[in-house]
Amino acid sequence: MLKIAIQKSGRLHDGSIDLLKNCGLKISNGRNQLMTPVQNFDAQLLYLRDDDIPQYVQDGVADIGIIGENVLLEKQSRVDLVKKLGFSKCRVSLAIPKNDSYTDVRFLHGKKIATSYPNILGAFLKKHRVKSEIHNISGSVEIAPGIGLADAIMDIVSTGSTLLSNGLKEVETVLESEAILVASQDLEKERKNLLDQLLFRIESVLKARDYKYILLNAPNDNIQEIVQILPGMKSPTVLPLAESGWSSIHSVVSESHFWEIIDQLKDLGAEGLLIVPIEKMVL
Repeated sequence: MLKIAIQKSGRLHDGSIDLLKNCGLKISNGRNQLMTPVQNFDAQLLYLRDDDIPQYVQDGVADIGIIGENVLLEKQSRVDLVKKLGFSKCRVSLAIPKNDSYTDVRFLHGKKIATSYPNILGAFLKKHRVKSEIHNISGSVEIAPGIGLADAIMDIVSTGSTLLSNGLKEVETVLESEAILVASQDLEKERKNLLDQLLFRIESVLKARDYKYILLNAPNDNIQEIVQILPGMKSPTVLPLAESGWSSIHSVVSESHFWEIIDQLKDLGAEGLLIVPIEKMVL
């Protein structure tokens, strides 16, 4: 059985559950439980505090876990980073009172900085040869300058609204973070095989998020040019329409180049374009 640790509550919980369900795992609501079995996969979910998951995975209590990359770097646990998952993206940033003038990182020299990530902050300051006083606090880091505890803070930032509401401004991004999958370095063969099965499903789901399925009608005279724009998985599917001189073309397009490709297709006479999200993509 594969023991999967996810955050019990918070910003990573919903994304982790959505990912696992999209991988076909049937999971009962376990918010008020410490663990729950997966009904159709040889696995069990453990609901834990995000900060505790790396240690549980290192100690073998859990086989794998979904955590923020920032937590892995802060805890410095001996686990393997298996896959970046692309959700719950945020940044770990330095912020100062909005009325302070900031030039560069040397501004922080001799200052007191409050954070829940002393290891990440310490490494950042050492890299830039800045000596500051680090105050390690948990929760409500943003209020530290307002109550005179610190001159600056380093914390997770998503939208920046919390900083603004506390009279702070973001001045340096220390780390770009997202959800990641980590695994024990001592997985038995059976559990390693289960992880490989799950990882195959995860990659299929994540790959699908980067692409769209496209259907369109096009004049036969322009099919070759359109095919060059729409390579698809191997090549587009071209089907004749009842109307003479026209065909229906089915393909897959990358999300990153989507609108650029649409404009080119329209210039080549494409009509009736239909864009459909892809749930899974198995290569």
